[in-house]
Amino acid sequence: MSGLSIEGVSMRFDLPGGGHVQALKDVSLDLADGELLSVLGPSGCGKTTLLNIVAGFLAPTDGRIVLHGNRVSGPSAERGMVFQQGALFEWMSVRDNVEFGPRMKGMPAKERRSGADHLLDITGLGAFKEKAIYELSGGMQQRVALARCLANDPDVILMDEPLGALDALTREKMQGLVLKLWKETGKTIILITHSVEEALLLGERLLVMAPRPGRIHREYRLPFAEAGVNEDLRQVKKMPDFATRREEILSMIWEMEEEIMGRTETA
Repeated sequence: MSGLSIEGVSMRFDLPGGGHVQALKDVSLDLADGELLSVLGPSGCGKTTLLNIVAGFLAPTDGRIVLHGNRVSGPSAERGMVFQQGALFEWMSVRDNVEFGPRMKGMPAKERRSGADHLLDITGLGAFKEKAIYELSGGMQQRVALARCLANDPDVILMDEPLGALDALTREKMQGLVLKLWKETGKTIILITHSVEEALLLGERLLVMAPRPGRIHREYRLPFAEAGVNEDLRQVKKMPDFATRREEILSMIWEMEEEIMGRTETA
């Protein structure tokens, strides 16, 4: 039995004036526990819609999500979400943000503080525990968001463009942190990104989604995430196969975008 199953998921949104938009059509996928999946595709291909269905924020029109044999019917702590903007509590300290989930679950203060301090240490924030969120850089805030997600000990971590708002250097450092946390925690991770390079670096499996109605166009199994755990990411990007895959996928998405533009011009 796979850890997470996406079974024939379709999503249709009804329009106010009549008609509908088919955002996803018959998407199926099995993920084993501990897999790292990146999802890539042109705008409007349903990436975020699919992630929101896995999170339980949306109910699919057809199909279902199953986690460890149980059907997903709504949000749950077993599926943690990290957004592009951290959605942190600005009025709380860094440590209090990370402790929030365990506190809501009734975890004793000593235990949750110890757990929060451990996560802040491994995310490189040990010296910033008492700082207010507004005192941190964007990259540091995303580290807090990751630590807060991990504090709830989810089975699956869902990441919606979590690094998209960061500058290039900070983004590269955060990519390394994601790989480190994946390897150290053994969590299943699904990451949505618009960056081909990031999808290649952070996906031991990579899905390329086709434009609306969103569906799986191509799947890759890649060695770069595993290599990036122990090697400098800049060296990984210099691998000949990395460049080959990058150009292949860029061309694929470019053709999809051209197709979308052609539809728009003739509509």
